[in-house]
Amino acid sequence: MPAPPHDASGHTWHHPDRVLLDIVKRGPAAIVGNGYESDMPGYEDVLTDDEITAIIDYIKSTWPNRIRASQESRSLADEQAQP
Repeated sequence: MPAPPHDASGHTWHHPDRVLLDIVKRGPAAIVGNGYESDMPGYEDVLTDDEITAIIDYIKSTWPNRIRASQESRSLADEQAQP
């Protein structure tokens, strides 16, 4: 499956930052499992966490304020739920 658009019409913003970082690091197939196939590889051997975070931050900078605020709320809730 091709990656969804990373703008407001896609679903990237539905995920908290922790999940986005994990998807970029390990690839969607590793996250979803159950034989899920994706054209996107994991980049953990190519990019550092800081580089991945910078890419995610750039993508988020293109979203409308409403979408950024919604994704930020998801990320905060996710952080608070982590042990």
